[in-house]
This record gives sequence, C-alpha cells and structure tokens, in this order.
Amino acid sequence: MIPAGLSTRTWKSLVAAGAERRFRAGDVLLRQGDPPSHVLLLLEGRIKALLALPDGEILLLAVRGPGELLGEIAVLGGDDRSATVVAMDACVTRALPADRFRALVSVAGAEGDLLRHAMRRLREGEEWRAETAALPAGPRVVRALLRLAGTGAEVGLGQQEIGQAVGLSRGVVAAELARLRELGVVSTERGRTVITDRRGLRALAASGRDSV
Repeated sequence: MIPAGLSTRTWKSLVAAGAERRFRAGDVLLRQGDPPSHVLLLLEGRIKALLALPDGEILLLAVRGPGELLGEIAVLGGDDRSATVVAMDACVTRALPADRFRALVSVAGAEGDLLRHAMRRLREGEEWRAETAALPAGPRVVRALLRLAGTGAEVGLGQQEIGQAVGLSRGVVAAELARLRELGVVSTERGRTVITDRRGLRALAASGRDSV
C-alpha cells in the first residue's frame, strides 16, 4: 500500500533515498509544534496521531499503518507540526530531509495530489468527529470501534485511546464496552478490543440507541 497521489515508482524512490529509523512502542516519531525538518515513510508497524488542545485535552486523530507518509503536510505547507505521532508498536521508517522530499515529489509532479489527499483526510476526520459529538455515549463508542478497526476485527486500542477518539472519559468507554461484551459483539483483554460480531455492531450503530 502506498499513499494516494504517489506512484509506486515515486514511493520506491523516496524509500531508497531515506535513512532507516526504528522506533519502539510508545516512542514519539514527530512532535506537535516542532518545525518540519523531515518526513517519515512508515514501512512497518502502526502509529497514532494525537492533537493536544489548549485546554489540555488530547484527541486521537488517526491510526495509520504501513505505506503511509508522516509529517508531509507540515513539510509541504511550511508550517510547524500539527500533531504528535506516537508508535503503537515497533515501527520501521525511512526519514527524508524536508528539502530532499520536496525535490523528489516535485520531480514526480505529485505535490498537489499529496496535499489534496492529506486535506481530504483531515476534513473527513473533522466531519466524523462533528457527527459523533452529537451522539450519546453508546452509539459514539460503537461507531468509533467500527471506524478504528477498518476492515479488520481488532481495534488495537485501549479504553483511554478510544475515549480520546470520541471525547469520552475512560470510565464511560469501559462501561459501554462492558455492555457490548454482554451482547457478544466485542471481546476485550489487556488493552485489546476485538469485534466478534461486525453485523451486530453495525446494527447498533445504525439504531443510534442511547444505551447499547
């Protein structure tokens, strides 16, 4: 998998030009507010993007896997980092200095496509958060699980992180997950949440019920 807006050839050229950097789970790959000195190409592992709000609240913006560019928006736009990127498990990346990345992308004629793709993802995330903010806790957690799991079964996030994705406390998320376990649509163990009945979970999301 490669980012939208990049050809396989361009992605391979970026990988070849980058220097390998490895991170352990919990390591910070990029930090909100830092200058855009480089771009990371994620080859192995998963990351989460976190936004720190002025009031101290932390929002989970996204979870990304292999084949993603990290930090390209700041580099292409010339702004400071807009979010903190943290490794969820062991990650292998390639790092490219900002000027080298811009030069390679320019040669490929991909700047516009990359920016449009990045802005579209940001807009979709904002629209999703605005939509779920109006929902009661139960449907909010259900829709978050479906979104975060994607096409797979494992969400791979703990209660606190799920809460950060939808603006709920860890206690509220724990209570909603307990109800979902009773219904047999999810299982949880040591920070792992697994969808065991996707059809049933989708039905709950569609119903919009206050309590699941």
